[in-house]
Amino acid sequence: MEIARLVARRSTCLRRQVGAVMVKGKNILATGYNGTPSGISHCEQTGCLRQKLNVPSGERHELCRGLHAEQNAIIQAAKHGVNIAGSTLYCTNSPCIICSKMLINAGVERIVYLEGYPDLLSVEMLEESGVDVLDLADVLKMTERDS
Repeated sequence: MEIARLVARRSTCLRRQVGAVMVKGKNILATGYNGTPSGISHCEQTGCLRQKLNVPSGERHELCRGLHAEQNAIIQAAKHGVNIAGSTLYCTNSPCIICSKMLINAGVERIVYLEGYPDLLSVEMLEESGVDVLDLADVLKMTERDS
């Protein structure tokens, strides 16, 4: 998770810095952070459309110039021909519904997140799909009990 936090520092989003790391077999497959597509002006220059329109967190994802960290990790893997099926995603935030659908179809088996995100449909679909979703705090508690 420390790597995901480090990757999040590259984010150009004015509202929330998110980092994601795809791992399989103790190997990092891809990373991503939220921000505008390559070659597009950053929100630091243009301003945040979501802030201007008072869009609440977790709603109207299409009203944003940027991509989410999970999306960028999936795109990076695809761009470099890396198979992420069976991987674990470590992310500083739990995924939104759009990212969840992409992660399900990409074959990601587990998601470990640091902080929640207000998207109940995402939680429902991930549960129905069989993807293991774990709050890092819960993982650490289980590890302490087992020690």
